[in-house]
Amino acid sequence: MFDFLKNLFTGGSSSYQNLDSNQFAEQMTQADTVILDVRTPGEFASGRIPKAINIDVTGGGFNTQIAKLDPQKNYLVYCRSGMRSAKACGIMAENGFTHLFNLSGGISGWTGKVTR
Repeated sequence: MFDFLKNLFTGGSSSYQNLDSNQFAEQMTQADTVILDVRTPGEFASGRIPKAINIDVTGGGFNTQIAKLDPQKNYLVYCRSGMRSAKACGIMAENGFTHLFNLSGGISGWTGKVTR
């Protein structure tokens, strides 16, 4: 019923959910979850959320690379500030992904562990 009401008031246009750092960390514990860093490879190398994979949304092969992913899994998507990851979530939604979560504020607002 909640989804029905959400779609009624938002027009069903939200293709992803924005999460704060704590919600994002909680979602990381769920089964069938992929953490996706959509920053450049250089940004990724400078520090990332543990277990994240890197597919650069500004790189030329983003659509080709996401086509190799399972659209039924949960995707936790982040960038530096949340803008590129929101764009990536939109592109992924257009390509049939339905379980998309964007880290509000990106890794800049992340309060959890970062690995290098």
